[in-house]
Amino acid sequence: MKISSIFSEKMSFSFEVFPPKTDQPLEPLLETLDELCAFKPDFISCTYGAGGTNKGRNKEVCAAIADRAMTPMTHFTCIGNSKEDVERYIGEYVEMGMENVLALRGDFPEGWSETHGDFHHADQLIGFIKEKYPELCIGAACYPEKHIQASSLEKDIAHLRSKQDNGAEFLMSQICHDVDAYQLFHDKLRKAGVKIPIIVGVMPVLFKDGLIRMTLSNGCSIPKELAEIIGKYGDNPADFKKAGKEYTVNQIYKFINLGIDGIHIYSLNKYKDLADVIRAAGLR
Repeated sequence: MKISSIFSEKMSFSFEVFPPKTDQPLEPLLETLDELCAFKPDFISCTYGAGGTNKGRNKEVCAAIADRAMTPMTHFTCIGNSKEDVERYIGEYVEMGMENVLALRGDFPEGWSETHGDFHHADQLIGFIKEKYPELCIGAACYPEKHIQASSLEKDIAHLRSKQDNGAEFLMSQICHDVDAYQLFHDKLRKAGVKIPIIVGVMPVLFKDGLIRMTLSNGCSIPKELAEIIGKYGDNPADFKKAGKEYTVNQIYKFINLGIDGIHIYSLNKYKDLADVIRAAGLR
Protein backbone atom coordinates (compact mmCIF):
# COMPACT_ATOMS: atom_id res chain seq x y z
CA MET A 1 0.00 0.00 0.00
CA LYS A 2 1.29 3.44 -0.86
CA ILE A 3 1.24 5.75 2.14
CA SER A 4 -0.02 8.63 -0.01
CA SER A 5 -3.30 6.74 -0.50
CA ILE A 6 -4.17 6.91 3.20
CA PHE A 7 -4.68 10.63 3.73
CA SER A 8 -7.85 11.05 1.66
CA GLU A 9 -9.55 8.50 3.92
CA LYS A 10 -8.24 9.13 7.44
CA MET A 11 -5.45 10.32 9.71
CA SER A 12 -2.57 7.89 9.38
CA PHE A 13 -1.13 6.07 12.38
CA SER A 14 2.33 4.54 12.30
CA PHE A 15 5.49 3.56 14.17
CA GLU A 16 9.24 3.87 13.62
CA VAL A 17 11.69 1.13 14.59
CA PHE A 18 15.42 0.74 14.08
CA PRO A 19 17.42 -2.41 13.26
CA PRO A 20 19.76 -3.95 15.83
CA LYS A 21 23.49 -3.84 15.23
CA THR A 22 24.96 -6.69 13.25
CA ASP A 23 26.32 -8.41 16.37
CA GLN A 24 22.97 -8.31 18.19
CA PRO A 25 20.05 -10.75 17.81
CA LEU A 26 16.98 -9.79 15.81
CA GLU A 27 14.51 -11.68 18.01
CA PRO A 28 13.81 -8.89 20.56
CA LEU A 29 12.82 -6.55 17.74
CA LEU A 30 10.65 -9.26 16.14
CA GLU A 31 8.81 -9.57 19.46
CA THR A 32 8.35 -5.80 19.50
CA LEU A 33 7.00 -5.90 15.94
CA ASP A 34 4.43 -8.52 16.94
CA GLU A 35 3.22 -6.24 19.71
CA LEU A 36 3.18 -3.11 17.53
CA CYS A 37 1.38 -4.89 14.70
CA ALA A 38 -1.42 -5.81 17.11
CA PHE A 39 -2.37 -2.12 16.98
CA LYS A 40 -2.81 -2.39 13.19
CA PRO A 41 -0.75 0.64 12.20
CA ASP A 42 -1.05 1.92 8.66
CA PHE A 43 2.69 1.43 8.20
CA ILE A 44 5.96 0.92 10.09
CA SER A 45 9.14 2.72 9.09
CA CYS A 46 12.64 1.38 9.63
CA THR A 47 15.83 3.42 9.91
CA TYR A 48 19.34 2.13 9.34
CA GLY A 49 22.72 2.81 10.91
CA ALA A 50 24.67 6.06 10.96
CA GLY A 51 26.44 6.84 7.73
CA GLY A 52 24.27 4.45 5.74
CA THR A 53 25.52 1.35 7.54
CA ASN A 54 23.44 -1.67 8.53
CA LYS A 55 21.44 -1.80 5.29
CA GLY A 56 21.32 -5.58 5.56
CA ARG A 57 19.56 -5.55 8.93
CA ASN A 58 17.26 -2.82 7.64
CA LYS A 59 16.15 -5.13 4.82
CA GLU A 60 15.62 -7.95 7.31
CA VAL A 61 13.39 -5.76 9.42
CA CYS A 62 11.43 -4.45 6.42
CA ALA A 63 10.87 -8.04 5.29
CA ALA A 64 9.70 -8.98 8.80
CA ILE A 65 7.20 -6.10 8.75
CA ALA A 66 5.86 -7.26 5.39
CA ASP A 67 5.68 -10.86 6.64
CA ARG A 68 3.31 -9.62 9.35
CA ALA A 69 0.97 -8.24 6.67
CA MET A 70 1.99 -4.67 7.52
CA THR A 71 3.24 -1.95 5.17
CA PRO A 72 6.97 -1.21 5.57
CA MET A 73 8.75 2.04 4.70
CA THR A 74 12.52 2.18 4.57
CA HIS A 75 14.65 5.23 5.26
CA PHE A 76 17.30 6.00 2.65
CA THR A 77 19.95 8.73 2.82
CA CYS A 78 22.40 10.57 0.61
CA ILE A 79 25.32 9.62 2.88
CA GLY A 80 28.01 7.80 0.94
CA ASN A 81 25.72 6.85 -1.94
CA SER A 82 26.55 7.29 -5.61
CA LYS A 83 23.84 7.28 -8.27
CA GLU A 84 24.72 3.68 -9.00
CA ASP A 85 24.38 2.78 -5.31
CA VAL A 86 20.97 4.41 -5.06
CA GLU A 87 19.68 2.71 -8.18
CA ARG A 88 20.97 -0.69 -7.02
CA TYR A 89 19.77 -0.50 -3.41
CA ILE A 90 16.38 1.03 -4.20
CA GLY A 91 15.97 -1.62 -6.90
CA GLU A 92 16.49 -4.29 -4.24
CA TYR A 93 13.71 -2.79 -2.13
CA VAL A 94 11.41 -2.69 -5.16
CA GLU A 95 12.17 -6.36 -5.84
CA MET A 96 11.09 -7.06 -2.25
CA GLY A 97 7.72 -5.54 -3.10
CA MET A 98 8.19 -2.33 -1.13
CA GLU A 99 6.34 0.77 -2.29
CA ASN A 100 7.43 3.47 0.19
CA VAL A 101 10.74 5.25 0.85
CA LEU A 102 11.61 8.10 3.19
CA ALA A 103 14.41 9.91 1.34
CA LEU A 104 16.74 11.96 3.54
CA ARG A 105 20.06 13.73 3.39
CA GLY A 106 21.02 11.95 6.60
CA ASP A 107 23.20 12.98 9.51
CA PHE A 108 26.91 13.29 8.86
CA PRO A 109 29.04 10.68 10.64
CA GLU A 110 31.60 12.09 13.07
CA GLY A 111 34.33 13.93 11.19
CA TRP A 112 32.30 14.35 7.98
CA SER A 113 31.24 17.74 6.63
CA GLU A 114 29.59 16.50 3.42
CA THR A 115 27.72 13.45 2.15
CA HIS A 116 30.65 11.87 0.23
CA GLY A 117 28.15 10.79 -2.41
CA ASP A 118 26.56 12.08 -5.60
CA PHE A 119 23.73 13.83 -3.74
CA HIS A 120 24.29 16.70 -1.34
CA HIS A 121 20.67 17.42 -0.42
CA ALA A 122 17.51 15.35 -0.03
CA ASP A 123 15.66 17.09 -2.87
CA GLN A 124 18.31 15.81 -5.31
CA LEU A 125 17.95 12.26 -3.99
CA ILE A 126 14.16 12.48 -4.17
CA GLY A 127 14.27 13.65 -7.79
CA PHE A 128 16.65 10.83 -8.79
CA ILE A 129 14.56 8.11 -7.12
CA LYS A 130 11.37 9.50 -8.66
CA GLU A 131 13.01 9.48 -12.12
CA LYS A 132 14.32 5.92 -11.81
CA TYR A 133 11.41 4.43 -9.86
CA PRO A 134 8.32 6.56 -10.55
CA GLU A 135 6.09 3.86 -9.06
CA LEU A 136 7.47 4.47 -5.56
CA CYS A 137 5.79 6.67 -2.98
CA ILE A 138 8.49 8.98 -1.61
CA GLY A 139 8.34 10.79 1.72
CA ALA A 140 10.62 13.54 2.99
CA ALA A 141 11.65 14.82 6.42
CA CYS A 142 10.69 18.19 7.86
CA TYR A 143 11.72 20.05 11.00
CA PRO A 144 8.96 22.19 12.55
CA GLU A 145 11.52 24.23 14.51
CA LYS A 146 13.90 24.18 11.50
CA HIS A 147 16.81 21.87 10.81
CA ILE A 148 19.59 22.52 13.31
CA GLN A 149 21.99 23.40 10.45
CA ALA A 150 19.57 25.72 8.62
CA SER A 151 20.19 29.45 8.98
CA SER A 152 16.47 30.25 9.14
CA LEU A 153 13.05 28.61 9.14
CA GLU A 154 12.26 30.38 5.87
CA LYS A 155 15.29 28.84 4.17
CA ASP A 156 14.34 25.43 5.51
CA ILE A 157 10.80 25.79 4.15
CA ALA A 158 12.16 26.77 0.74
CA HIS A 159 14.03 23.45 0.68
CA LEU A 160 10.79 21.66 1.59
CA ARG A 161 9.13 23.27 -1.42
CA SER A 162 11.97 21.85 -3.54
CA LYS A 163 11.44 18.39 -2.02
CA GLN A 164 7.77 18.57 -2.97
CA ASP A 165 8.55 19.80 -6.48
CA ASN A 166 11.06 16.96 -6.96
CA GLY A 167 8.47 14.30 -6.17
CA ALA A 168 7.94 13.97 -2.41
CA GLU A 169 4.33 12.97 -1.73
CA PHE A 170 4.24 13.58 2.02
CA LEU A 171 6.37 15.01 4.83
CA MET A 172 7.29 13.40 8.12
CA SER A 173 8.29 15.68 10.96
CA GLN A 174 11.16 15.35 13.37
CA ILE A 175 10.15 15.48 17.03
CA CYS A 176 8.47 18.69 18.12
CA HIS A 177 7.20 19.01 21.67
CA ASP A 178 6.00 22.59 21.10
CA VAL A 179 2.57 22.33 19.46
CA ASP A 180 2.34 26.12 18.97
CA ALA A 181 5.66 26.05 17.10
CA TYR A 182 4.31 23.26 14.90
CA GLN A 183 1.18 25.26 14.07
CA LEU A 184 3.29 28.28 13.07
CA PHE A 185 5.45 26.02 10.91
CA HIS A 186 2.38 24.48 9.28
CA ASP A 187 0.91 27.88 8.43
CA LYS A 188 4.20 29.11 6.94
CA LEU A 189 4.53 25.90 4.95
CA ARG A 190 1.11 26.26 3.36
CA LYS A 191 1.73 29.93 2.50
CA ALA A 192 4.94 28.84 0.75
CA GLY A 193 2.96 26.49 -1.50
CA VAL A 194 3.88 23.23 0.21
CA LYS A 195 0.59 21.36 -0.01
CA ILE A 196 1.53 17.73 0.56
CA PRO A 197 0.32 16.00 3.77
CA ILE A 198 2.38 16.22 6.95
CA ILE A 199 2.76 13.32 9.37
CA VAL A 200 3.68 14.52 12.86
CA GLY A 201 6.45 12.60 14.64
CA VAL A 202 5.84 12.07 18.35
CA MET A 203 8.47 10.75 20.75
CA PRO A 204 6.75 9.62 23.96
CA VAL A 205 8.16 11.23 27.10
CA LEU A 206 9.42 8.23 29.09
CA PHE A 207 13.05 8.70 30.15
CA LYS A 208 14.52 12.03 31.24
CA ASP A 209 18.07 11.62 29.94
CA GLY A 210 17.01 10.23 26.57
CA LEU A 211 14.38 12.94 26.15
CA ILE A 212 16.85 15.75 26.82
CA ARG A 213 19.56 14.23 24.62
CA MET A 214 17.28 13.61 21.63
CA THR A 215 15.51 16.96 21.95
CA LEU A 216 18.61 19.11 22.21
CA SER A 217 20.61 17.17 19.59
CA ASN A 218 17.86 17.97 17.09
CA GLY A 219 17.72 21.64 18.04
CA CYS A 220 14.19 21.36 19.41
CA SER A 221 12.74 23.33 22.31
CA ILE A 222 11.42 22.06 25.62
CA PRO A 223 8.12 23.84 26.41
CA LYS A 224 7.38 25.14 29.91
CA GLU A 225 4.97 22.32 30.75
CA LEU A 226 7.56 19.69 29.82
CA ALA A 227 10.33 21.56 31.61
CA GLU A 228 8.22 21.50 34.77
CA ILE A 229 7.91 17.71 34.52
CA ILE A 230 11.69 17.42 34.16
CA GLY A 231 12.25 19.75 37.12
CA LYS A 232 9.65 18.11 39.36
CA TYR A 233 10.17 14.42 38.56
CA GLY A 234 13.60 14.28 36.95
CA ASP A 235 15.16 12.42 39.87
CA ASN A 236 12.32 9.90 40.15
CA PRO A 237 12.16 7.70 37.02
CA ALA A 238 8.81 6.08 37.87
CA ASP A 239 7.02 9.38 38.55
CA PHE A 240 8.71 10.98 35.53
CA LYS A 241 7.45 8.20 33.25
CA LYS A 242 3.91 8.48 34.64
CA ALA A 243 3.82 12.26 34.13
CA GLY A 244 5.54 11.89 30.75
CA LYS A 245 2.89 9.50 29.49
CA GLU A 246 0.16 11.95 30.51
CA TYR A 247 2.05 14.75 28.77
CA THR A 248 2.38 12.68 25.59
CA VAL A 249 -1.32 11.84 25.53
CA ASN A 250 -2.24 15.52 25.88
CA GLN A 251 0.30 16.42 23.19
CA ILE A 252 -1.35 13.93 20.82
CA TYR A 253 -4.76 15.44 21.59
CA LYS A 254 -3.44 18.91 20.75
CA PHE A 255 -1.96 17.76 17.46
CA ILE A 256 -5.16 15.97 16.45
CA ASN A 257 -7.15 19.12 17.20
CA LEU A 258 -5.02 20.95 14.63
CA GLY A 259 -6.34 18.62 11.95
CA ILE A 260 -3.03 16.87 11.24
CA ASP A 261 -2.67 14.27 8.48
CA GLY A 262 -0.97 11.59 10.56
CA ILE A 263 0.71 10.56 13.82
CA HIS A 264 4.06 8.71 13.71
CA ILE A 265 5.25 7.25 17.03
CA TYR A 266 8.99 6.91 17.52
CA SER A 267 8.92 3.57 19.32
CA LEU A 268 12.61 3.30 20.31
CA ASN A 269 11.98 -0.45 19.82
CA LYS A 270 9.77 -0.60 22.93
CA TYR A 271 6.11 -1.43 23.26
CA LYS A 272 4.84 -1.78 26.85
CA ASP A 273 4.90 1.94 27.65
CA LEU A 274 3.77 2.80 24.12
CA ALA A 275 0.71 0.61 24.57
CA ASP A 276 -0.34 2.69 27.59
CA VAL A 277 -0.01 5.93 25.60
CA ILE A 278 -1.81 4.61 22.53
CA ARG A 279 -4.75 3.28 24.50
CA ALA A 280 -5.01 6.35 26.72
CA ALA A 281 -5.04 8.63 23.67
CA GLY A 282 -7.70 6.49 21.99
CA LEU A 283 -5.56 5.97 18.89
CA ARG A 284 -6.36 2.26 18.97
